[in-house]
Amino acid sequence: MKDININKNDILPSCEYTHAHTELLERVNRSMPDTDSLYDLAELFKIFGDSTRVRILFVLLESEMCVCDLAQILGMTVSAISHQLRVLKAADLVRYRRDGKTVFYSLADDHVKSILSQGIEHINE
Repeated sequence: MKDININKNDILPSCEYTHAHTELLERVNRSMPDTDSLYDLAELFKIFGDSTRVRILFVLLESEMCVCDLAQILGMTVSAISHQLRVLKAADLVRYRRDGKTVFYSLADDHVKSILSQGIEHINE
């Protein structure tokens, strides 16, 4: 095994705040959401971190559907779809309505549509 020699000059010095841009820092600090909001945002993005949930959301972007139709179109079990729908409902990303004995699911609002549309647009650039 070869020893690695690190020259002190190769290491960047740490920032010592010798030339802080006060106005910029104040403006950014004022616009920064509070810690709880940032935590909630990170949790929301975790929901989008599961491809099954994203697939469900994209199906619901096209049309509201019942669990059986979602299971068939995605090639999954009703149980697996129901589990993911519970997660999506808890995150306020989907809503449901009853029609007799059938429950239909749809995206909760235009914000969810926007997140999906912008996400797919971003990866297709």
